[in-house]
Amino acid sequence: MPLALYALTAGAFGIGVTEFVIMGLLIDVSKDLGVSISAAGLLISGYAIGVVVGAPILGMLTGKWSRKTLLMSLMVVFTVGNLACALAPDYWTLMAARVLTAFAHASFFGVGSVVATSLVAPNKKASAIAIMFTGLTVANILGVPFGTWLGQAYGWRSTFFAVTLIGLVALAVIALFVPKDKAVDNQEEGSQGALAVLGRRSVLLGLLITVLSWVGVFAGFTYIAPILTQITGFSEAAVSPILLVFGGGLVIGNLAGGWLADRHLVPTIVASLVALSVVLLALTAAIHQPVLAVIAIGLFGAAAFATVSPLQIWVLQKAEGAGQGLASSFNIAAFNLGNAIGAWLGGVVIDHGPGLGSVTLIAGLVPLAALAVALFAIRLDKRETAISGAPALSCPAE
Repeated sequence: MPLALYALTAGAFGIGVTEFVIMGLLIDVSKDLGVSISAAGLLISGYAIGVVVGAPILGMLTGKWSRKTLLMSLMVVFTVGNLACALAPDYWTLMAARVLTAFAHASFFGVGSVVATSLVAPNKKASAIAIMFTGLTVANILGVPFGTWLGQAYGWRSTFFAVTLIGLVALAVIALFVPKDKAVDNQEEGSQGALAVLGRRSVLLGLLITVLSWVGVFAGFTYIAPILTQITGFSEAAVSPILLVFGGGLVIGNLAGGWLADRHLVPTIVASLVALSVVLLALTAAIHQPVLAVIAIGLFGAAAFATVSPLQIWVLQKAEGAGQGLASSFNIAAFNLGNAIGAWLGGVVIDHGPGLGSVTLIAGLVPLAALAVALFAIRLDKRETAISGAPALSCPAE
């Protein structure tokens, strides 16, 4: 794999730390800025909203830019946003800085996916995307725990200063290793391209699959700590090591999903959605036994991220030609929309439904809806292929 791909991985690592490290610093932020923990928790929601809103706005404004220029500009936004977080004098300034930083998220991963696939042979496209997303998984395993420790030891602002440095490093390696490309002299990559891409039924179905699959992931993952402590019986100190097992599963599932998608894209999508549902449903029973719970948590991480690169490739293929970068960014926004809905759904199950012990049961049913949409999309694709004679949805290796 080319060095440019690992430059994208570095950027993904920094963005991953920024997105998730705030979860471990909520108490510190709330005390320092004089707000409630629930208000501090809205900094997570604000970031998610920034990702969803930023995808279409930046996609339409920067459609004609060269991809390297756009990636470097996004890292500048990311770096400046984190510096603003570190220097924020009050809660609302911090919120605004978080939203600004989030604007870079969807476009970076979206355009980065397109660049990653352009750097490798046709039969390695999904693996290239998986390697870029490894930065996100490693951020969860190493970056977030270290950032949390740093913030608790030296103040939460020190964490954002550290992430600012990561942004500068990522900017430098992207500038050095990502190859130059030409600006797009085609209006289809601008606002008209956005409308054209969003008007494609196959792209919309791909985005819906992404949303539904990650509603299931975050409905379960958001409440994994109280599940482990209140139902399984682990101490609070044991939660972090168990989450490392989850993080290990993320890395394995991410790379495995990319490797399989390069060989058989459609079967990998179907199998990963089935696996995600099965693991979540099994977790409902496993959480009552400590050893089984830890094993199931690791499998949950693997099943969750096994869906990422296949779904990203699906949308890229369906948005072939002009508008790929924009469609790819929308798919990243779809992951985050699923995150937000999933966290809300889990809360509804706890507060108004069967309770904490049933969160993973309900979460496991949602990927089945994603599977139904995927099977419907596959059927439509085959029907359209039979009529037009065009190639069916597949990776080149199939």
